[in-house]
Amino acid sequence: MTNRTTTTSGAPVASDQHSQTVGADGVIPLTDHYLVEKLAQFNRERVPERVVHAKGGGAFGVFETTHDVSAYTRAAFLQPGATAETLARFSSVAGEQGSPDTWRDPRGFALKFYTSEGNYDLVGNNTPVFFIKDGIKFPDFIRSQKRLPGSGLRDHNMQWDFWTLQPESSHQVTWLMGDRGIPSSWRHMDGFGSHTYQWINAAGERFWVKYHFRTEQGHETLTQEQADRIAGEDADLHRRDLFEAIERGEHPSWQLSVQVMPYEEAKTYRFNPFDLTKVWPKADYPLIPVGRLTLNRNPENFFAQIEQATFAPSNFVPGIAASPDRMLQARIFSYADAHRYRVGTNHAQLPVNAPKTEAHAYSKEGAMTYSFPPADQPVYAPNSFGGPHADAAAHGPDRGWEMDGELIRTSATVHADDDDYGQARELITRVMDDAQRDRLVATIIGHVSGVTIPELRERVIQYWTSIEPTIGAHVAAGLPGIAEPRETLVPAPTAAK
Repeated sequence: MTNRTTTTSGAPVASDQHSQTVGADGVIPLTDHYLVEKLAQFNRERVPERVVHAKGGGAFGVFETTHDVSAYTRAAFLQPGATAETLARFSSVAGEQGSPDTWRDPRGFALKFYTSEGNYDLVGNNTPVFFIKDGIKFPDFIRSQKRLPGSGLRDHNMQWDFWTLQPESSHQVTWLMGDRGIPSSWRHMDGFGSHTYQWINAAGERFWVKYHFRTEQGHETLTQEQADRIAGEDADLHRRDLFEAIERGEHPSWQLSVQVMPYEEAKTYRFNPFDLTKVWPKADYPLIPVGRLTLNRNPENFFAQIEQATFAPSNFVPGIAASPDRMLQARIFSYADAHRYRVGTNHAQLPVNAPKTEAHAYSKEGAMTYSFPPADQPVYAPNSFGGPHADAAAHGPDRGWEMDGELIRTSATVHADDDDYGQARELITRVMDDAQRDRLVATIIGHVSGVTIPELRERVIQYWTSIEPTIGAHVAAGLPGIAEPRETLVPAPTAAK
């Protein structure tokens, strides 16, 4: 019998790689029942800690809009001089609650803005890209970074097997294996929205944007040796560092800037601007300053205010909307669904998650309901008895993007420069210096030394050779031992990225 993938009801699955979309850049329909089944099942794998980003910490603060970006968005909290109370949660991706803070892993950078128009959640990382570009792959990616079902141990074979079978991972893996793979603290790292989002101004004009939060504390990172030592000495280093810095009055801050792409330019840009494995070159779309985030208040109760905090990309406010980014579209469903499972149906009623404005929703009952409307308020819409009603003027026009096509599963796009290795190669050859490239090779060799399958080691070498041939050659030369310092790996960079 063929070892084919099926749904939980036993029906054959058409693809594990591509969500069904309306055309190459269209929306993912709810009729893609296997994607929904896969994500919904994935969201229910752990009780009660988060499936992903389980280990973390956070603090409250304020975001102030210091520059005028009203030409791009009508969002009230992004108008000049506006402020919004903000909650930040930082985390590591793959580790469990008790895992060390200094594992080599991306860091989560999630923000909740309590705005005058409701809560806006921005759920990002400390890297501008990610390992995959389609949410249908996300459960498989995370499982490859977790633990073996038999031994309960993390396994380098699983990690490199998945990465090398997904060339689109090359940009994020290069970031991860480089110097910024282990920040010295959450205060000393940048944050990124990572996805492409849509901004809409008061006139209804649309723009594509990417968020960049630049740390004002400066970048500081740990070597692998430092990280390994600290993991045994202080597994909660990052959580402790943030809490104690705020207690001392050293309030960490970040400058927010955005890249803005005119709406029409996305259609003919040289690569897909909605691909989460890509960055937009700043030469094409320079950073535009927006405002400043400052964290100045520690939680009073870690469980109530950090563990029970929920962040969902579906929490938009007028003036901000989604994009054709397939990972973002999948997360819009997946995150809110995970919160309903992990925290409860009424997680949005918890004080840390509740908006600072009044909520007049028709959501009704469910586990742990403790906030409810007056008994004489109708529980359905429309009604003739004065219940809440939709307000198109307050919401603003629903702005999406043009799409027209059959329901298909494909990664093909109309953009000329869509390749998986190019930006990873530029990161190595144009951004890293010689010393950073030496450390990159040493880190790769150290990590791949944990790969025990010879054929998989060969595939890892080919993976890095495809990214940058000289790096691949030095990785090959360094296995199975640890590489010694060597001459310059690649030509010196000719321009900044």
